[in-house]
Amino acid sequence: MKKKVLSLLLTGTMVAAMLAGCGGSGSDTGNSGAAADTAADTGAASTDNAAASTGDAAASTGDATGGEETLTVWCWDPAFNLNAMYEAEKVYQKDHPNFKLNVVETPWEDVQTKITTAATSNDLSTLPDILLMQDNAFQKNVISFPSAFTDLTGSGVDYSAFAAGKTAYSVIGGKNYGVPFDNGAVVGCYRTDMLEQAGLTVDDFTDITWDQYIENGKKVLEATGKPLISMQAGECDLIMMMMQSAGSSLFNEDGTANIVNNDTLKVVMETYKALKDSGVLVEVNSWDEYVGSFVSGDVAGTINGCWIMASIQTAEDQSGKWAITNMPSLVGASGATNYSNNGGSSWAVTANCQNTALAFDFLKSTFAGSTELYDNILPSGALATWAPAGDSDAYGVGNDFFGGDAVSAKIVEFSTKVPSNITGVYYYEARDAVATAITNYINGSSIDTELQTAESTVNFNMGK
Repeated sequence: MKKKVLSLLLTGTMVAAMLAGCGGSGSDTGNSGAAADTAADTGAASTDNAAASTGDAAASTGDATGGEETLTVWCWDPAFNLNAMYEAEKVYQKDHPNFKLNVVETPWEDVQTKITTAATSNDLSTLPDILLMQDNAFQKNVISFPSAFTDLTGSGVDYSAFAAGKTAYSVIGGKNYGVPFDNGAVVGCYRTDMLEQAGLTVDDFTDITWDQYIENGKKVLEATGKPLISMQAGECDLIMMMMQSAGSSLFNEDGTANIVNNDTLKVVMETYKALKDSGVLVEVNSWDEYVGSFVSGDVAGTINGCWIMASIQTAEDQSGKWAITNMPSLVGASGATNYSNNGGSSWAVTANCQNTALAFDFLKSTFAGSTELYDNILPSGALATWAPAGDSDAYGVGNDFFGGDAVSAKIVEFSTKVPSNITGVYYYEARDAVATAITNYINGSSIDTELQTAESTVNFNMGK
């Protein structure tokens, strides 16, 4: 009965909150997973609720100091992140009946603003015990405000149980500052009925290269008149996914820009241009147009973080006509794989936490140690990057929308194979510079000229 109920839930809602809860996938202003996150958060959270968080945090800290097992948490999206925390509270309360969480709904933009304000004013008392951090912003915040966060390396969390690529987002100077949460593993999603018209199946898109992808895409275009994929013009989500799939970053380990001499980036730019020139990829003007292109059937698939499956499933009439697999690998790039990440978030313990032992044990026992928790939050779309969760019966349930495939277990497996990358302090500025370079290159500019301009722009932002 449990599997039947879960199957029904997964068909309609397994990833219904992924898009809103993914913690962002692109730039601060980009219309990617982060944009949907922002829209959901802004609509869901009231100004009064966000403003009240400072007082709540102070009250909770006092409770923890007084011996009560109480922690305050900031996070966004009631149906996804807040729900996960409430379920974690229930799990932890089984062995700690006096434990309480004060979960304060706080949009990501407010979290970022409050961190900056607290750190720059040297008043960390306004921060909660635990907060949720977008993965792409984690290194930026810890490097910029090291005094605001607690080192979790000795917390007892077994980081080897998490996907290495996911964990790397919150590792700074060899130390762990975050506990990984939701999954942003990249999936290739395809309309199987359209592939069939071209004599293809999803197997023809599994473990392939981008060159093979283009050739398959030409067959689909010829047979159906539909491009294989769409992307938003002026954004570089796909560029960043391609780069990470080969373990490449826009920064070196010492924080310097890695653009001009980045051979993988050159391959990525050439590959993207080849996709567009072939007609296999079509660019659209907005995030809504991007989602609408595959929901309406104007394109035969998409490649993005697994949270995109939530949007795909809004087209209920297409149930059973979709399948997922891994992404293509780069040709001519050292370390190329078929796996990447886009989006996600992790939990951080702030330096204002007065009961770090409690915070450590709570996170270790729930998000880093409870299959039960991940089973309970799976129907809301919260997929784990904690590898043991993928072995549970719940993750093995087939999803009828995606042809009965056990997509949850498959995505967790994908996440364990994602190469690490370096985000650094100026990640978003570098993304924007590269996005401009891609646009100019597609329009006829020299790739070397554009890479030099992009790196110069990043160095200027870095004050170099």
